[in-house]
Amino acid sequence: MSLIKKLTSKNKQDYEPAASHIIDSADVVAFNELVSQDDFLFDFIKNNVAQRLESSVNESNYQNLLKFLPYYSPSYVDFIAKSLSKFENSELTKNILSILDNGTNDEKAYCAKYFSYVKNPAVSKILKNYIYSDFEPLALNSSEALAFQGDRECFNSAVEKLSYDDDFDVLSAVKFLVAFGDKSAIPHLFTAMKKSSLAENIAAEIPYLDNIFNLLESDTDNALCLINYIIDGLGEVTVLSQVFDYQLYDVLGCLATHLSSKEAVILLNARDKFNTLTENDEYLYDEDKNTKNEIYDIKKSLNSLDTNNLIHLAEQELSENSEFVFTAIDLIKNDDKLLNLLNSSNQTLVLKALSALKLMGKMDKVDKTEILSRITDENIKSIIMAL
Repeated sequence: MSLIKKLTSKNKQDYEPAASHIIDSADVVAFNELVSQDDFLFDFIKNNVAQRLESSVNESNYQNLLKFLPYYSPSYVDFIAKSLSKFENSELTKNILSILDNGTNDEKAYCAKYFSYVKNPAVSKILKNYIYSDFEPLALNSSEALAFQGDRECFNSAVEKLSYDDDFDVLSAVKFLVAFGDKSAIPHLFTAMKKSSLAENIAAEIPYLDNIFNLLESDTDNALCLINYIIDGLGEVTVLSQVFDYQLYDVLGCLATHLSSKEAVILLNARDKFNTLTENDEYLYDEDKNTKNEIYDIKKSLNSLDTNNLIHLAEQELSENSEFVFTAIDLIKNDDKLLNLLNSSNQTLVLKALSALKLMGKMDKVDKTEILSRITDENIKSIIMAL
């Protein structure tokens, strides 16, 4: 039996000697092999392994952990950082500061996590260099460490960055603020989400700062927008297994018991999305059994809802004053309400409504010349002329 198989075994007589060997001898080959299997081991197995390795760390061998730093794994970063912090001393911290400043990205990511357990007045200056790193584990761990160090300067700068014109700058600030963990950022995150062309990406991050049920309770309207963006991004922006992170089965079930026009639009949108996910093999092909079952369970729940009632309620969102109007246009085939939207001052909305009417074969009801006389955006005008 290989060392890794022993380490992941259910048998205490196998895994205890294996864990002790890896730590006592600083077996980097075995640790690298373990890290390389991250994608193939269940989370509960990796959690067990981390606990077994942590139990083998003591005062005589803890420095061996530094030899594992070139092999980064999100599954074992906490065990390494926490174990090292238990034996914190000035020499160890000085060594880790040096690696944080000069090491590889993998090494730096581990060292940044160490400072989520150990306070040090010198570390913030170094961590600030990494909070927007392209290597996400380093950016995430640095952000969390700065929060632990109590550094508010970066928090305030990131909030300010949310108002930048570059959507990718905004998204990087969102990720920092979520990792920083201060829930006072949530109103700023909602504002950034609603004005960004990367709204689905931003929405995907926010529930990791506070769960959707809490958001629904504290800020219902913005939370509903968040849910709708999350649904739009499923399978495109986010991986399908994140339905568990978002507790989406329960969230959508909650919306179904508190129906209003907004909830109706979201549920119709979700039903359309989950039907698409299950009708195209490309979405579910690489997913594990639990994720596939969850997707089908959500689909079944959504398809059991009263369609006519949902549509009747959702039609109220076919209004230029609704934040759900663009989603509603894709879902509700009501030509009278769509025709009313052609009077909107929002030229993008006019184009959206016209496109929907075109698909419905209702362009004979449209005075395109009159509409074009009100359109000032040349790009939109060109598209309308081609309809």
